[in-house]
Amino acid sequence: MSTQAQTVRIVEVGPRDGLQNEKTIIPAATKIELINRLSQTGLRTIEATSFVSPKWVPQLADAAEVFSAIEKHAGISYPVLVPNEQGYDRARAVGAVEVAVFSAASEAFNQKNINASIDESIERFAPILDKAGNDGVRVRGYVSTVLGCPYQGDVPLRDVVRVATRMHAMGCYEISLGDTIGIGTPRKAREMLRAVAGEVPIEALAVHFHDTRGQALANALACLEEGVSVIDSAVSGVGGCPYAKGATGNVASEDMVYMLEGMGIATGIDIEKLIETGLWLSQQLGRQTASRVARAGT
Repeated sequence: MSTQAQTVRIVEVGPRDGLQNEKTIIPAATKIELINRLSQTGLRTIEATSFVSPKWVPQLADAAEVFSAIEKHAGISYPVLVPNEQGYDRARAVGAVEVAVFSAASEAFNQKNINASIDESIERFAPILDKAGNDGVRVRGYVSTVLGCPYQGDVPLRDVVRVATRMHAMGCYEISLGDTIGIGTPRKAREMLRAVAGEVPIEALAVHFHDTRGQALANALACLEEGVSVIDSAVSGVGGCPYAKGATGNVASEDMVYMLEGMGIATGIDIEKLIETGLWLSQQLGRQTASRVARAGT
């Protein structure tokens, strides 16, 4: 436990990763209010939207409208996902100063998701890194399916390490390691993180767990004990993946903050405001929150 961080930065992915798989189109005004409410909770990083083609993710067709209208606060980052150079240009046109790129550690998942191999997917965002370097834009990298793939099953650790290392070397300041289908367990999560941390500094790594099988908090704890200090989560536990059948929501931000603060690890987040925001979002979506902490309080 000697390597455990004393503070953790939560990356709130609800507005993008959390909402992208909703079948009913959510009004832009609701997305804008969600982000504005989250900005009042003490979060320092809120992933706002994705400048992906509306053809592939209709839910986020309003990316420019949403990003332009949200209240941006000093000290809070509002990164956006960009799948290619065109998406980057659209994001920059509305003032984005931090973006995220993505690939998978699974060849099969990459083919299903973006119709490209791992190497091709990385080559696609090389121009983004070049432009971002010239523009002074920070780039975060996502590596999905790090603990398993819905199409090929097991994903070799060497593939996870190879993708994460390459993205970091290209200039991504932080690499988020994602268990896209929520299949991992603590021991596997720890082994995966150790393997990647052998090549990429632990300070540049984040973890991203879906709670499909109820393992997300345990997996996050295992990684915390290895020294991770950045964790992705989604308010109200919203989420899923349009290209990963059976994937349920991200670990709920409320539950993650409750665990961390209960361990004496500071997050800077007002959990009551976060719970209130999650309950509000659940009402907008017409269903019960997936946060155990919020449900216990109501």
